[in-house]
Amino acid sequence: MQIFGLDIGGSGIKGAPVDLDKGDLAQERFKVLTPHPATPDGVADGVKEVVEHYGWTGPVGLTFPGVVTDGSTIRTAANVDKSWIDTDARALFSDRLGGHPVTVVNDADAAGVAEMHFGAGRDRRGTVILLTFGTGIGSALFVNGALVPNTELGHLELHGHDAEKKASSKAKEDEELTWEHWARRVQKYLAHVEMLFSPELFIIGGGVSRKSQKFLHHIEGIKAEIVPAQLQNNAGIVGAAMYAAERNS
Repeated sequence: MQIFGLDIGGSGIKGAPVDLDKGDLAQERFKVLTPHPATPDGVADGVKEVVEHYGWTGPVGLTFPGVVTDGSTIRTAANVDKSWIDTDARALFSDRLGGHPVTVVNDADAAGVAEMHFGAGRDRRGTVILLTFGTGIGSALFVNGALVPNTELGHLELHGHDAEKKASSKAKEDEELTWEHWARRVQKYLAHVEMLFSPELFIIGGGVSRKSQKFLHHIEGIKAEIVPAQLQNNAGIVGAAMYAAERNS
Protein backbone atom coordinates (compact mmCIF):
# COMPACT_ATOMS: atom_id res chain seq x y z
CA MET A 1 0.00 0.00 0.00
CA GLN A 2 1.32 3.44 -0.93
CA ILE A 3 0.35 6.78 0.64
CA PHE A 4 2.02 10.15 0.10
CA GLY A 5 3.98 11.54 3.05
CA LEU A 6 5.34 15.07 3.29
CA ASP A 7 7.54 16.62 5.96
CA ILE A 8 7.49 20.41 6.45
CA GLY A 9 10.60 21.70 8.19
CA GLY A 10 12.10 25.06 8.98
CA SER A 11 14.55 24.75 6.10
CA GLY A 12 12.96 22.30 3.64
CA ILE A 13 9.71 20.73 2.47
CA LYS A 14 10.28 17.14 1.38
CA GLY A 15 8.04 14.26 0.44
CA ALA A 16 7.52 11.03 -1.50
CA PRO A 17 5.09 8.16 -1.88
CA VAL A 18 5.61 5.72 1.01
CA ASP A 19 5.39 1.93 0.93
CA LEU A 20 3.57 1.26 4.20
CA ASP A 21 4.22 -2.47 4.06
CA LYS A 22 7.98 -1.85 4.21
CA GLY A 23 7.98 1.43 6.11
CA ASP A 24 10.19 3.07 3.50
CA LEU A 25 9.98 5.52 0.62
CA ALA A 26 8.58 3.99 -2.56
CA GLN A 27 10.41 6.58 -4.67
CA GLU A 28 13.32 8.96 -4.11
CA ARG A 29 12.13 11.95 -2.12
CA PHE A 30 11.75 15.41 -3.67
CA LYS A 31 12.58 18.55 -1.73
CA VAL A 32 12.05 22.29 -2.09
CA LEU A 33 13.32 25.01 0.22
CA THR A 34 10.97 26.35 2.86
CA PRO A 35 10.12 29.96 1.91
CA HIS A 36 11.20 32.81 4.16
CA PRO A 37 9.09 34.12 5.67
CA ALA A 38 7.41 30.70 6.02
CA THR A 39 3.83 31.98 5.73
CA PRO A 40 0.85 29.65 5.28
CA ASP A 41 0.44 30.61 1.60
CA GLY A 42 4.15 30.28 0.86
CA VAL A 43 4.45 26.88 2.53
CA ALA A 44 1.25 25.66 0.85
CA ASP A 45 2.78 26.56 -2.52
CA GLY A 46 5.85 24.47 -1.64
CA VAL A 47 3.65 21.56 -0.58
CA LYS A 48 1.78 21.74 -3.87
CA GLU A 49 5.06 21.72 -5.83
CA VAL A 50 6.29 18.58 -4.04
CA VAL A 51 3.01 16.68 -4.47
CA GLU A 52 2.63 17.70 -8.13
CA HIS A 53 6.20 16.55 -8.82
CA TYR A 54 4.86 12.99 -8.54
CA GLY A 55 1.46 13.60 -10.13
CA TRP A 56 -0.07 12.29 -6.91
CA THR A 57 -3.88 12.38 -6.64
CA GLY A 58 -4.68 10.40 -3.47
CA PRO A 59 -4.57 11.10 0.28
CA VAL A 60 -1.63 13.11 1.62
CA GLY A 61 -0.16 13.08 5.13
CA LEU A 62 1.76 16.18 6.19
CA THR A 63 3.89 17.01 9.20
CA PHE A 64 4.11 20.49 10.71
CA PRO A 65 6.89 21.87 12.97
CA GLY A 66 4.60 22.87 15.83
CA VAL A 67 1.64 21.80 17.93
CA VAL A 68 -1.30 20.51 15.86
CA THR A 69 -4.65 19.95 17.59
CA ASP A 70 -7.61 18.01 16.17
CA GLY A 71 -5.44 17.03 13.20
CA SER A 72 -5.90 20.50 11.79
CA THR A 73 -5.40 23.61 13.94
CA ILE A 74 -1.89 25.00 14.37
CA ARG A 75 -1.18 26.21 17.92
CA THR A 76 2.55 27.05 17.89
CA ALA A 77 4.98 28.27 15.25
CA ALA A 78 8.48 28.54 16.71
CA ASN A 79 10.39 28.05 13.45
CA VAL A 80 7.86 29.29 10.87
CA ASP A 81 5.89 32.52 10.49
CA LYS A 82 3.66 33.40 13.47
CA SER A 83 0.68 33.84 11.12
CA TRP A 84 0.37 30.02 11.23
CA ILE A 85 -1.09 30.18 14.74
CA ASP A 86 -4.81 29.25 14.70
CA THR A 87 -4.64 28.39 10.98
CA ASP A 88 -6.81 25.47 9.82
CA ALA A 89 -3.93 23.68 8.12
CA ARG A 90 -5.97 20.74 6.90
CA ALA A 91 -8.37 23.02 5.03
CA LEU A 92 -5.53 25.16 3.65
CA PHE A 93 -3.56 22.23 2.26
CA SER A 94 -6.59 20.34 0.99
CA ASP A 95 -7.76 23.42 -0.90
CA ARG A 96 -4.28 24.04 -2.37
CA LEU A 97 -4.06 20.40 -3.47
CA GLY A 98 -7.38 20.46 -5.27
CA GLY A 99 -9.43 18.76 -2.59
CA HIS A 100 -7.15 15.78 -1.83
CA PRO A 101 -7.83 14.25 1.62
CA VAL A 102 -5.19 15.73 3.93
CA THR A 103 -3.97 14.73 7.39
CA VAL A 104 -1.75 17.07 9.46
CA VAL A 105 0.35 16.00 12.46
CA ASN A 106 3.24 17.36 14.53
CA ASP A 107 6.51 16.54 12.79
CA ALA A 108 8.28 14.87 15.71
CA ASP A 109 5.16 12.86 16.60
CA ALA A 110 5.07 11.54 13.03
CA ALA A 111 8.77 10.66 13.12
CA GLY A 112 8.31 8.97 16.48
CA VAL A 113 5.37 6.86 15.35
CA ALA A 114 7.39 5.68 12.33
CA GLU A 115 10.43 4.82 14.48
CA MET A 116 8.30 2.96 17.02
CA HIS A 117 6.60 0.92 14.31
CA PHE A 118 9.40 0.33 11.81
CA GLY A 119 12.64 1.56 13.37
CA ALA A 120 14.70 1.94 16.52
CA GLY A 121 11.73 1.85 18.91
CA ARG A 122 10.12 -1.29 17.50
CA ASP A 123 8.93 -3.64 20.28
CA ARG A 124 10.32 -1.32 22.97
CA ARG A 125 8.23 -0.84 26.11
CA GLY A 126 8.56 1.61 28.97
CA THR A 127 9.26 5.29 28.31
CA VAL A 128 10.86 6.14 24.95
CA ILE A 129 11.67 9.67 23.78
CA LEU A 130 12.50 10.54 20.20
CA LEU A 131 14.24 13.88 19.68
CA THR A 132 14.68 15.41 16.22
CA PHE A 133 17.60 17.80 15.90
CA GLY A 134 17.19 20.24 13.01
CA THR A 135 16.17 23.89 12.77
CA GLY A 136 14.79 23.32 16.27
CA ILE A 137 14.41 20.28 18.53
CA GLY A 138 11.23 18.26 18.16
CA SER A 139 10.12 15.61 20.63
CA ALA A 140 7.86 12.56 20.74
CA LEU A 141 7.13 10.81 24.04
CA PHE A 142 5.91 7.21 24.20
CA VAL A 143 4.81 5.19 27.22
CA ASN A 144 4.54 1.45 26.50
CA GLY A 145 4.16 2.26 22.82
CA ALA A 146 1.42 4.88 23.27
CA LEU A 147 2.14 8.41 22.06
CA VAL A 148 1.67 11.42 24.35
CA PRO A 149 1.02 13.94 21.55
CA ASN A 150 2.38 17.44 21.02
CA THR A 151 5.15 17.48 23.61
CA GLU A 152 7.46 20.46 23.04
CA LEU A 153 10.57 19.39 24.92
CA GLY A 154 12.80 21.46 22.65
CA HIS A 155 11.47 24.49 24.49
CA LEU A 156 12.57 23.36 27.93
CA GLU A 157 14.70 26.06 29.53
CA LEU A 158 18.37 25.15 29.70
CA HIS A 159 20.80 27.64 31.24
CA GLY A 160 18.37 30.51 30.67
CA HIS A 161 17.58 29.68 27.02
CA ASP A 162 15.17 27.57 25.01
CA ALA A 163 17.13 24.33 24.69
CA GLU A 164 16.76 24.33 20.90
CA LYS A 165 18.47 27.71 20.67
CA LYS A 166 21.65 26.11 22.02
CA ALA A 167 21.47 22.42 21.12
CA SER A 168 19.71 22.17 17.72
CA SER A 169 21.73 21.30 14.65
CA LYS A 170 21.02 24.85 13.42
CA ALA A 171 22.79 26.17 16.52
CA LYS A 172 25.76 23.94 15.66
CA GLU A 173 25.90 25.39 12.16
CA ASP A 174 25.25 29.01 13.16
CA GLU A 175 27.94 28.97 15.84
CA GLU A 176 30.30 26.75 13.79
CA LEU A 177 30.64 24.30 16.69
CA THR A 178 32.74 21.16 16.44
CA TRP A 179 30.89 17.88 16.76
CA GLU A 180 32.42 17.36 20.21
CA HIS A 181 31.44 20.82 21.46
CA TRP A 182 27.90 20.39 20.14
CA ALA A 183 27.67 16.91 21.66
CA ARG A 184 28.44 18.39 25.10
CA ARG A 185 25.46 20.72 24.70
CA VAL A 186 23.27 17.81 23.63
CA GLN A 187 24.53 15.87 26.65
CA LYS A 188 23.42 18.64 29.03
CA TYR A 189 20.04 18.75 27.32
CA LEU A 190 19.57 14.97 27.48
CA ALA A 191 20.54 15.00 31.16
CA HIS A 192 17.82 17.59 31.81
CA VAL A 193 15.18 15.60 29.90
CA GLU A 194 16.28 12.40 31.64
CA MET A 195 15.93 14.05 35.04
CA LEU A 196 12.31 14.95 34.19
CA PHE A 197 11.13 11.75 32.43
CA SER A 198 13.56 8.88 33.22
CA PRO A 199 13.24 7.21 29.79
CA GLU A 200 14.70 3.81 29.01
CA LEU A 201 15.58 4.91 25.47
CA PHE A 202 16.44 8.10 23.60
CA ILE A 203 16.13 7.96 19.80
CA ILE A 204 18.08 10.72 18.06
CA GLY A 205 16.41 11.78 14.82
CA GLY A 206 16.58 14.55 12.27
CA GLY A 207 19.29 15.10 9.71
CA VAL A 208 22.09 14.51 12.23
CA SER A 209 20.98 10.90 12.74
CA ARG A 210 22.90 9.84 9.64
CA LYS A 211 26.06 11.32 11.19
CA SER A 212 25.66 9.71 14.62
CA GLN A 213 29.20 8.29 14.52
CA LYS A 214 30.51 11.87 14.70
CA PHE A 215 28.91 12.78 18.01
CA LEU A 216 27.17 9.99 19.96
CA HIS A 217 30.43 8.67 21.45
CA HIS A 218 31.04 12.12 22.96
CA ILE A 219 27.81 11.97 25.01
CA GLU A 220 28.51 10.60 28.48
CA GLY A 221 26.75 10.15 31.81
CA ILE A 222 23.26 9.42 30.44
CA LYS A 223 21.64 6.35 32.01
CA ALA A 224 19.19 5.76 29.14
CA GLU A 225 20.24 3.94 26.00
CA ILE A 226 20.88 6.40 23.13
CA VAL A 227 20.50 5.26 19.52
CA PRO A 228 20.16 7.00 16.14
CA ALA A 229 16.85 6.87 14.28
CA GLN A 230 16.90 3.95 11.85
CA LEU A 231 14.69 5.77 9.33
CA GLN A 232 16.96 8.80 9.74
CA ASN A 233 15.55 11.96 8.15
CA ASN A 234 12.79 10.04 6.32
CA ALA A 235 10.98 9.16 9.55
CA GLY A 236 8.68 12.18 9.35
CA ILE A 237 7.64 11.36 5.78
CA VAL A 238 6.89 7.74 6.70
CA GLY A 239 4.98 8.76 9.84
CA ALA A 240 2.91 11.33 7.94
CA ALA A 241 1.88 8.63 5.46
CA MET A 242 0.98 6.30 8.35
CA TYR A 243 -1.35 8.93 9.83
CA ALA A 244 -2.96 9.55 6.43
CA ALA A 245 -3.49 5.83 5.89
CA GLU A 246 -5.12 5.45 9.31
CA ARG A 247 -7.44 8.42 8.75
CA ASN A 248 -8.46 7.25 5.28
CA SER A 249 -8.83 3.53 6.04
